[in-house]
Amino acid sequence: MASVSPYAKRFVSELTRQQIRRLIASGVRIDGRALDQYRDITIRTGVVNTADGSAEVSLGRTRVISGVKIGLGQPFPDAPDEGVLIVNAEILPHSSPYTEIGPPDEAAIELARVVDRGIRHSGFVDFKRLAIDPTKVYVVWVDLYVLNDDGNLVDASNLAAIAALRSTTLPVAVKDESGVIKLDKNNRVAMPTDLSKVPLSTSIGKIDSALFVDPNLEEELSLSGKIVITISQSSIVSVQKTMGFFTESELMQAVDMAYSAKQKLQEAVLKSLV
Repeated sequence: MASVSPYAKRFVSELTRQQIRRLIASGVRIDGRALDQYRDITIRTGVVNTADGSAEVSLGRTRVISGVKIGLGQPFPDAPDEGVLIVNAEILPHSSPYTEIGPPDEAAIELARVVDRGIRHSGFVDFKRLAIDPTKVYVVWVDLYVLNDDGNLVDASNLAAIAALRSTTLPVAVKDESGVIKLDKNNRVAMPTDLSKVPLSTSIGKIDSALFVDPNLEEELSLSGKIVITISQSSIVSVQKTMGFFTESELMQAVDMAYSAKQKLQEAVLKSLV
């Protein structure tokens, strides 16, 4: 994910950035949170009637909606016995003061990639069970739409994608009289997901030498570094440094913070999706 542009930084005054730095150095945040404290998380599923699965996540004032559509297609050559996952993201122009009208920008493309990588490498979705025959598999489209950007789009989008996939039902694949495989939308089965392997991302910001989780928008526009660590079960499945640099000791601290944050994120997921 690209570093914050000078255009975006104009939305936070230098005075505010200095205040954020002073507070962070003393162990508190501009919104009163501790350095290791997430904002309130709300997860709702079944919010789009026309989707095969959907969810809306609120992380503080950040809001992301995710919709899943199921189709048929060919498997990738390097995974002939697995279904296909395609994640797209769009930061809607009205959702952020620095997003412009047009096709998805670099930030949206990177957002989709980070979410995709965590899901793909975690085992949360059993892609082998999405293979129908050697030439036909389920294609799972996950679309992410940012409704309001108040910082930390990655974690909110990750939770929205997970919740939408968990709520998804697959139309049963059947063959017609001519042997063509089609989807019977009136006959459905659950998406093969495993909550014990849910991938949970933690975005960690850095200002000077202080690290903290879940940066809000004002904090994001003041960062000197940012890293996203995604954990499934007890393993790290994805790491993405989106800006700045981290020393070895800071990286180890970030990993510890991600493992600690995973517990709260998991509680929110299990509470909403079991």
